[in-house]
Amino acid sequence: MSGHSKWATTRRHKAVVDAKRGKCFSMLSKYLMLAAYQGGGDPDMNPRLRTLVLKARQVNMPAENMAKAVQKGMGELAGERVESLTYEGYGPGGIGIIAEITTDNKNRSASEVRSLFSKFGGRLTGAGTVAFNFQRKGRFLIDKTKTTEEALIEVLLETEAEGLEKKPACFEVVCPVDSFDRVAQTLEKAGAAVDVSELVYFPKARVAIDDDETSQKALRLLQVLEAHPDVRNVFTNGTLREAVATVVCNGRS
Repeated sequence: MSGHSKWATTRRHKAVVDAKRGKCFSMLSKYLMLAAYQGGGDPDMNPRLRTLVLKARQVNMPAENMAKAVQKGMGELAGERVESLTYEGYGPGGIGIIAEITTDNKNRSASEVRSLFSKFGGRLTGAGTVAFNFQRKGRFLIDKTKTTEEALIEVLLETEAEGLEKKPACFEVVCPVDSFDRVAQTLEKAGAAVDVSELVYFPKARVAIDDDETSQKALRLLQVLEAHPDVRNVFTNGTLREAVATVVCNGRS
């Protein structure tokens, strides 16, 4: 009986690990596709793609998966052309939401994202109706165990970086969009262990939700959007009740 229990436990553990690995690979594939789509398929000429390839190798993503993602982003696979889309809308409590999509079927993605907004108490709106409440910035997350704040400051003094913030597990560097590649190259040359390099939306001001029920509804909408297979990033200017959501990341609540 104990042997059976141990096997069952091991099997469940393996299923959880495999699911997490699959989700990680799926997300990395989206980022690889988009990086190749926007900046070309040569890592030596595309800093964003180079950072993602290194990250994919660190988590043992198969080389075949990486190559396919890059080829898909470049439109080199017959019948498979990836596109990057941005949808804007409002959620419960009037919070602004921006969802970034990577898809090979924009009609399907638009229909499904619109349905999620409607089903979970939000509404999809037109381009620019929400984005004006946000600032587009470049962002880098750097392993805090592999460098120091002083060392990063010295490196970043020669760049257009706008800020350096110490997070619980990493350093966050923010820069203007048009300086993103230059900052990325500077960090790479300095040997900084960049875990994440991306373009994000930072809210100019927060919209506070004061009651638990509305916070729960807003959180649920954000969660189902993030869980959609075509959704790459979700950003919000909402601040949920602390009892409902205590983690804020990427402008998400």
